[in-house]
Amino acid sequence: MSKETFVFIFGILLTIVPFLGVPEAWRQYAILGIGIVLIFIGYALRRGVYLNEIDRGNGERGADS
Repeated sequence: MSKETFVFIFGILLTIVPFLGVPEAWRQYAILGIGIVLIFIGYALRRGVYLNEIDRGNGERGADS
């Protein structure tokens, strides 16, 4: 699965977890865990976009500054 698919699935889970009828403590841990996973996936996606932007096409990376 792609990272974008994981973000979509975890977003849906985050939306429906409060309505699943799980105990309050489990719900808090589930929301915390999903939030942490979304943060890491979001960071990885942003980092990938940034690295693609600074790629010069010949295997080197650099900024135009």
